Amino acid sequence: MEKSAGEAVTVAVRTEALTQLLAELDVIPGVSGAEEEVAEFVTGELEGCFDAFHRDALGNRFFTKQGTNSQLNLMLSAHMDEVGFVIHHVDEKGFGYFTPVGLHDDRTLANQVLTVHTEKGPIQGLTGGKPAHIVSKEETQKAPPISEIYLDFGTTSREETEELGVRVGDYVTFERPGQLLNGGRLFTGKAVDDRAGLAVLIEVMRRLRDKSVEANVHAVASVQEEVGIRGAGPAAFRVKPDVALAIDVTLAGGTPGIEDRQLPVKIGEGPAIKFFDWAPGLGMIGNNVPKRLTSRLVAIAEEHAIPYQREVLFNGATDTWSISLSGEGVATGTISLPSRYIHSAIGCVCPKDLAGAVDLISVFAEQFKEPL
Repeated sequence: MEKSAGEAVTVAVRTEALTQLLAELDVIPGVSGAEEEVAEFVTGELEGCFDAFHRDALGNRFFTKQGTNSQLNLMLSAHMDEVGFVIHHVDEKGFGYFTPVGLHDDRTLANQVLTVHTEKGPIQGLTGGKPAHIVSKEETQKAPPISEIYLDFGTTSREETEELGVRVGDYVTFERPGQLLNGGRLFTGKAVDDRAGLAVLIEVMRRLRDKSVEANVHAVASVQEEVGIRGAGPAAFRVKPDVALAIDVTLAGGTPGIEDRQLPVKIGEGPAIKFFDWAPGLGMIGNNVPKRLTSRLVAIAEEHAIPYQREVLFNGATDTWSISLSGEGVATGTISLPSRYIHSAIGCVCPKDLAGAVDLISVFAEQFKEPL
């Protein structure tokens, strides 16, 4: 069914607003364990959209819109942290060495500019390694491990580097501004995982601001997802939700070298309703989403003509895992945002998919009137 001109303009405006919000979120540094700047931004963006606020010891932020049934609770979770690095050594020549925070692909680190977030302010360094002229044939066949990559600050001694403010324990992020690629349909940035989910979370709460809902809606900006899904479980233990939805990116296919059977979810074709995920390489974590929850989400998407995809994911997991195991157990699902090049400096999402996720989650929240 074709959209009317008015509907098309409305969708374009909403998509533009989500793109701008995502760009503002993406630029903020927030490596796992250092999410405070992101949290403050989210709090400001949600002003007027919640009736109660809480911050726990881990740094999770809770924004609650009270419903007419005080005994019914819906939790929406998106994580604030991004993958990054932490300085673990500065040598006598002033070069810095770093350890990954979260899952990284060694191949993505060559020829990068990284930012070290020091107490004196941000400092840039170049990821250094051997020039191609002296790399052996054997070395050309593999990516240099992170342990061999160093940061060049343009200094000549440990003292000079430390004078810049660099210290062991400082967090490091990719240095790259987000942008709408060629003014087109893809937004690319350093931290779309999971600032895209946060953008959706914020817009859902804005959508619900002036509406009456049955359930208490708890929007949780969670911490430390990238280092073991640590924050969302304790957050859910506090909320004790009847149902919860995590909002996160997922692996999208459709690019050269990836078969559809490996990654059938496509970017730009709508948010994905996750049925199952499993990450045996990360300690056998994952989630079997209760069928009664996925059936409800599918029914809403189809009734309201919201484009969606069905997703089963191997080698990945989200906040859903720890939320589902909290307390006496929680019926928990995931609304996934298709993304290319996850866990790199050039992650991509389609703002139209974000807009679809906002529609789906907002309607679910409005129609949530009793435990599933």
